[in-house]
Amino acid sequence: MSGLSNYTYDTLKQAIKDYTEVEDTVFTTTILDGLIMAAEFRINQDLPMDADRFVQEGTLATDTNNINVPAGALFIRGIEVFDSTANSNGAGTWLEKKDQTYLSEYTDRLTGTEGNLTGQDVTGFPKYYAMFGGATNTTDTTSGGLYIAPTPDANYIFRIYYNKMPVGLGSGTEGNSETYISTYFPQGVLYACLVEAFAFLKGPMEMLTLYENKYKSAI
Repeated sequence: MSGLSNYTYDTLKQAIKDYTEVEDTVFTTTILDGLIMAAEFRINQDLPMDADRFVQEGTLATDTNNINVPAGALFIRGIEVFDSTANSNGAGTWLEKKDQTYLSEYTDRLTGTEGNLTGQDVTGFPKYYAMFGGATNTTDTTSGGLYIAPTPDANYIFRIYYNKMPVGLGSGTEGNSETYISTYFPQGVLYACLVEAFAFLKGPMEMLTLYENKYKSAI
């Protein structure tokens, strides 16, 4: 069994085989890559890390009430809008997160006598945002979207603060030989992988429970 203080892609694969006592005929590279990827996704959902925080700056489009979620974003931490169309100097205004239904009701009320429900909502400096989903992949145009209300009446500068799924462990161009969590949270990576491994093997149940508890203790 591995006694390393941290794991690389290769040493983690070997550790999974050592702990489960399963050889290459069952745990092929494809299977192991899938187990490691599932474990990494679980860790990044359960334990969001500062190392995976990102900020994207952009410009709101006048009379357009939606923007794209940054490429590969796991979740949005906050949206800051600046009362400027030129730069993000000075303090910005943090938008309040609401449900999409709230924004629909809010904009409908604002529309009032100035238009019907299919017309342009009353515009102004944004106050709220809501997630409307639609993500199908991890690019700028396929990671989902956000609604903004009121609809911007100018090309305000904005920043989106979010967590992004980092490139995980893998071979060649498919991943990294080491990652932040394999270096600084190796026990958690190993336990999460072993949970996935014993679930794949369909037992022994006591081993799955053991490593599930070890994982939960580690986080």
